[in-house]
Amino acid sequence: MLLKVGDKAPAFALPDADMETVDLASFQGKRRIVLFFYPKDGTPCCTKEVTDFSDHEADFDRLDCVLFGISRDDCLKHAEFRDKEGIGLELLSDAEGSVCKQYGVWQAKEVDGQKKFGIVRSTFIIDRSGTICHALYNVNYKGHALDVLRLVKEMNS
Repeated sequence: MLLKVGDKAPAFALPDADMETVDLASFQGKRRIVLFFYPKDGTPCCTKEVTDFSDHEADFDRLDCVLFGISRDDCLKHAEFRDKEGIGLELLSDAEGSVCKQYGVWQAKEVDGQKKFGIVRSTFIIDRSGTICHALYNVNYKGHALDVLRLVKEMNS
């Protein structure tokens, strides 16, 4: 099931690259959240998307917004990816895929006539009350971080 604008963001607690648990609920009432789901650490498109978000982390921070990248890679893989690419933002590991399913980003794709499941590149902007303001499924990684930054800026005005 896909999430829509106005839905409550499903709560979760996931480990980051340093195996520290990040609990979504702890941000409620305090900061806005951008969650972006991406298929895999270290692939060209995902690297570009994650590093773009990381490069603009200070801009999001100024808008009182925290960024989290989520994939099914484990914490160790996230740590290697982060260190290799100099990524500042937190990468969360959803190794079981439960959060991907809650957010509707775990979808079937057809690859060479075979049905395969994978993460559909998607981003959610969540306001301070925990409500989804933007649910962007199947996004193009090119320029995506700046598009999301613009949407967050519009929420401020």
